[in-house]
Amino acid sequence: MSESASSTLPSPAAVPVMGPATAQNSVAHFDQSAPRPVPALAQQDGSTLSRLVGVMQRLLAPGGCPWDREQSYKTLRKYVLEEACEVIDAIDSGDRGALREELGDLLLQVVFQAEIGRREGAFAIDDVIASIVDKLVHRHPHVFGNVDANDADHVLRNWEKIKSKEKSGRALLAGVPRSMPALVRAQRIGEKVERVGFDWENASGSRAKVEEELAELDAAIASNHAAAIEEELGDVLFALVNLSRHVKVDAEGALRRTIDIFTRRFAHVEARVKAEHGGWGEPGGATLPLEVLDRYWEEAKSAEREI
Repeated sequence: MSESASSTLPSPAAVPVMGPATAQNSVAHFDQSAPRPVPALAQQDGSTLSRLVGVMQRLLAPGGCPWDREQSYKTLRKYVLEEACEVIDAIDSGDRGALREELGDLLLQVVFQAEIGRREGAFAIDDVIASIVDKLVHRHPHVFGNVDANDADHVLRNWEKIKSKEKSGRALLAGVPRSMPALVRAQRIGEKVERVGFDWENASGSRAKVEEELAELDAAIASNHAAAIEEELGDVLFALVNLSRHVKVDAEGALRRTIDIFTRRFAHVEARVKAEHGGWGEPGGATLPLEVLDRYWEEAKSAEREI
C-alpha cells in the first residue's frame, strides 16, 4: 500500500474503539405481541437486527429460558460449527429459502454470544459490528482509499499485506483456525503461503509432488511401519489439496461431492441386497461376493448416466 493511500485510511490503532458494553446497557424491551413488519427488499438496511437482540436479551433475562441462561461460549461452540455447516448445505442445495433460514440460525449464534459478552461486561453486538466495519474499511483501500487493484488476486495480496501490518509479529499461518475441517485448513494454508511466493510455479510442479509423496507412501506401506504410513498418507493428502488449488478446484467441495455420489450409489446397492438377498445378514457373518455387490454398483452408475 502506498504512503499516500495509507494516510487516507485509519490504522487499527487510530480507530476509536467503543468501550466494553456493560450489563446495564440494554435495548428496548421486546414485545412479542407488537407487529414485526419486514421492509421491502430494496429498503432493508439491517435496522431490524435490534429485534433479534431484544429476543435474545429476553431469553437470557431472569425469568427467561433456563437452557439459554445456562449457555456459555464453550457450550455454544458446537452450535456455531453446526449452523455454519447447515449454511454450506443450503448454499449447495440452491434453495434460497433454506439459505435465508440457515443464515438466520447462524446470525442467532453471533447475537447469542454477543449477549453473553454483554453479561460479562466485555462487549456487545455494536462492538462486534464496529470491529468488522473498521476492519473492512481498512482492508479495502482500493474502495475507501486511493490504492488501485486490477483484479481479485491483487485485492487478496493487498489484504494479506495490510493484515500482516495489523497483526505485526504474528506468524503468517496463525490466523488459520485449527478447528477448520482438515481439507479446508490445508487449502487456506496453501493460499496464504502462495501469496508470499512459497509455492510451485504451476500445476505441473504440484502434480509431480503428488507422485513423489505417493512413492514415499508405497515405501512406508512396504515397511509396515504404522507411524510412517500415517505420516506419508498425510503428506499425500496435503499434496493433493495443493494440486486442487493449482487447478482451481475446492478440495473440500470435491470430496463432499464424491461422498454424496458414493452414498447415493451405495443406497442402490443396499436396496438391491435387501430385495434379492433379504438384507446384509448377521453382523460378522458371511458376506455377499464382491462381484455381486459390484454388479449392483454398476447398475447405479448406469442409471445415473441415463438421467
